[in-house]
Amino acid sequence: MKTKTHKTQTRKPKEIKPIIKILLIISEKKKKMGSSSKNIEQAQDSYLEWMSLQSQRIPELKQLLAQRRSHGDEDNDNKLRKLTGKIIGDFKNYAAKRADLAHRCSSNYYAPTWNSPLENALIWMGGCRPSSFFRLVYALCGSQTEIRVTQFLRNIDGYESSGGGGGASLSDLSAEQLAKINVLHVKIIDEEEKMTKKVSSLQEDAADIPIATVAYEMENVGEPNVVVDQALDKQEEAMARLLVEADNLRVDTLAKILGILSPVQGADFLLAGKKLHLSMHEWGTMRDRRRRDCMVDTEVIFDACTTVNSGPRPTETTNNERN
Repeated sequence: MKTKTHKTQTRKPKEIKPIIKILLIISEKKKKMGSSSKNIEQAQDSYLEWMSLQSQRIPELKQLLAQRRSHGDEDNDNKLRKLTGKIIGDFKNYAAKRADLAHRCSSNYYAPTWNSPLENALIWMGGCRPSSFFRLVYALCGSQTEIRVTQFLRNIDGYESSGGGGGASLSDLSAEQLAKINVLHVKIIDEEEKMTKKVSSLQEDAADIPIATVAYEMENVGEPNVVVDQALDKQEEAMARLLVEADNLRVDTLAKILGILSPVQGADFLLAGKKLHLSMHEWGTMRDRRRRDCMVDTEVIFDACTTVNSGPRPTETTNNERN
C-alpha cells in the first residue's frame, strides 16, 4: 500500500487587528500606570522624609547659634561648620533620590500633589528658584540691620539693650562679602534664564508634530496611540534631565553662598530658609483647607435656600373667598 504523504503548509502569521493593537496598548499602559503609582508614592515618601529632616535640623541650628552667641569661641564655629556641612549633605542626598525617581515620574515633580496649590503656584523646575536664596540674604541683612539700629538708639536714650547685637549676624556682612554675593547672584540668574528657555521649548513641543497632528487626526479624543506615547516618553525624559540640572544648581548655589558667609551667618541663613520653607507649606495647606471649608459652607447655604424656595407657597385668598 502506498502511504499518503501530507504536505505541511507553513501558515503566514495573521496580522494583528486594530482592536487587538488597542488592547495591547491599554494593557501596556496599565502596567506603566501600576509602576508609575508606586514611583509617585516613593517620591512623596522621600519628600515627607526631607521635610521631617528639615524640622529636626531647626532645633540643632538654634542650639548651636545660642551657644556661639553666649560663648564666642572657635570651638563653636567648628561645630557650626560641621552642622552646615551635614545640611548640605542632606540636600545632596535628597537631590540624588529625586534624580533616581524623576526618570520614572518626572512630570509629578513639576506640579507635586503633596504640595499645596500656593506652593505649586510659586514652584520653579520642581523646587525654589536658586536666586531666591539671595533675596533671603538681602531680606535678613536689611531686617537685622534695622534691629541693630533700633537697639543702638535705645542705648543712646538710656535704655538697656535687649539681647545685644548677637542675633543680627547677617547685618555684619562686609563690603567684600556683599560684592561676592552680588557677582554670584548675577551668574545664577543667567543660569536660571538658560534653563527656563529649555523648559519653554519643551512646553511648546506639545503643540508640535507628532502630538498635535495625531490629536487632530483622531476620530475619538484621547484614544491610546503608540506614537504619542513615545513622544511623551521622550518629553518626560528631557524633563527629568532638566530637574536634575535644576537641583544641582540649587545645591551648588547654596554651597557657594555658605562659602561666602561666616559660620554664624551661614547657620542663621539656613535656619531662616528652613523655617520659611516649612512655614510656606503650612500656610499653603491652611489656606487651601480654609478655601475648601468656605466652598462647603456656600454649598450648604445654597442647598438650604433652594429647598426653602422650592417648598409649597401659601395660597392667596381672593376677595370673593373672603366674602
